[in-house]
Amino acid sequence: MPETIFSKIICGEIPCHRLAEDDRFLAFLDVRPVGEGHALVIPKKEVDYLFDLDDDVLGAILLFARPVARAIERVVPCKRIGIMVAGLEVPHAHVHLVPIRAISDLSFAHARPAEQDALAALAEKIRAAMT
Repeated sequence: MPETIFSKIICGEIPCHRLAEDDRFLAFLDVRPVGEGHALVIPKKEVDYLFDLDDDVLGAILLFARPVARAIERVVPCKRIGIMVAGLEVPHAHVHLVPIRAISDLSFAHARPAEQDALAALAEKIRAAMT
């Protein structure tokens, strides 16, 4: 039985705008982005703290995130993709990928609900940029 909102997303109980997925990880757009293109990368195994992940999963999460980040860069104007690992919002390990122009862009103070239609269109563009 899924415990966290992310586990419910993984098993389809809660919808999301998926960007990439394999047997160990899922990347999807944040519904309260700090900026356009803000995505989350999560392991499918429910582990609370990023540094409690098995070594192979800990290393692999960034390798999984790299093509997602590159695709976001191709779609959303930015200087680069910033990475945040706060780990307090949801008790399920996750990495934030955020298009940034300045370090101040990496702030949850900027988070606002996004419109589902806009997220769906953006997710489609990002998925297309990964192929």
